[in-house]
Amino acid sequence: MQNQKMENQLNLALSTPEREREKSRNLNVGYNPEERTWELIVKYLGDLSSLESQGIQIFPLINQYAILTVPESLINSLTERPEILYIEKPKRLYFAINQARAASCINPVQVGGSLNLSGQGVLTAVIDSGIDYFHADFRNEDGTTRILKPWDQTADKIYTSEEINEALNAGSRTAGLELVPSTDISGHGTAVAGIAAGNGRESQGRYRGIAYRSELLIVKLGVPVPEGFPRTTELMKAVSFVMEEAVRLGRPVAVNLSFGNAYGSHDGTSLLETFLNDISDFGKAVICVGTGNEGTSGGHTSGVLTAGTPLDVEMSVAPYETGLSVQPWKFYVDQFDLSIVTPNGEVIGPISRRLGPQTIDYMGTRILLYYGEPSPFSRAQELYLDFVPRDQYLDSGIWRFRLTPTRIVNGRYDFWLPAGGVLNRSTRFLLAPPRHHLNDPVHRRHGDLRGSLR
Repeated sequence: MQNQKMENQLNLALSTPEREREKSRNLNVGYNPEERTWELIVKYLGDLSSLESQGIQIFPLINQYAILTVPESLINSLTERPEILYIEKPKRLYFAINQARAASCINPVQVGGSLNLSGQGVLTAVIDSGIDYFHADFRNEDGTTRILKPWDQTADKIYTSEEINEALNAGSRTAGLELVPSTDISGHGTAVAGIAAGNGRESQGRYRGIAYRSELLIVKLGVPVPEGFPRTTELMKAVSFVMEEAVRLGRPVAVNLSFGNAYGSHDGTSLLETFLNDISDFGKAVICVGTGNEGTSGGHTSGVLTAGTPLDVEMSVAPYETGLSVQPWKFYVDQFDLSIVTPNGEVIGPISRRLGPQTIDYMGTRILLYYGEPSPFSRAQELYLDFVPRDQYLDSGIWRFRLTPTRIVNGRYDFWLPAGGVLNRSTRFLLAPPRHHLNDPVHRRHGDLRGSLR
């Protein structure tokens, strides 16, 4: 399957047999094998309500974005509809680490001088792993909650502040959790909320967050697959929810997203990123995204090609690696031949530049490759490669991607691996300067980010 209305990863997924997709960390994300449906992100114009008669479920978002649950057999016909502009599949999200208040130079803003900012009258929205609503830092002096409306996506339940206060007054944590059974298992969301808006009651005022007098909107992101990760679709639903709540209340809101991934052109043009850019103009809002925490993971490398000068991009694959994806991105006007040099020195290629899916086998590794075209929103072209084991593990060692320029106008190239948390530490690009390694989503695009990072 090859369709320019769909992103490359979705095109490749639909062109790959299900048994092969199951070995990939990325290609099956968004697919429900029991119902044979896909969860998809779409940008559209007009009205989608007629899709419901075909068995397509619609979760509308702000500014003509939507999340659809579509039977696999209907995806082709969906792309033929004129109101559908572009389609992407969900991506996994991974936690990003947060730094302390002092490192962000917040202390001088909070106390002293003429600012004395506290977050009074502002909403702080934390979209994460949930919150420990019993924690004293999220309660007022009279013991009532500062949380206005938590949405627990794992239970598909939106609670009220009155329900939380009833749980807080139940006499014990156990009794309270029977009334509002929403917990933060990892503690990440609670820690983030503490940094953003904790009022310091737990520490008698010694440790408090940034907007310590703000009220809280909390979304606990859902995990569609047990032991899995939240996806970009859950994130988009959460952002839409908190923005609509802020507008309904007539309050400015600061939205914290401590999630990200490494997929995409990193130029702000994916549907997730354009959605965040569009929705940030809805009401009075600022969206804060952690983007730089993968800087030392070795998951990104880049450079500039010169006509007539071949170049090797080296990637180390650790023993016992169960799968990974590699995303080379370039400007569409540039042309180069891509060859893959295996750990034992065998040269595969040059790989055909024909658009669409290809499959390459080498010993215990199968490479699913998709040579794509630019999306309607970007000048960047992706060559997506998914390394899956033919048995248990990939072939370890040094892999090389040999780039042989044939026509160069700009010359810029970028290679990306998945977020470091899902790979062995020795799986990385050997030349990987950290200063250009920003996670997606890259929010609030100014011009061409790919050019500005050079």
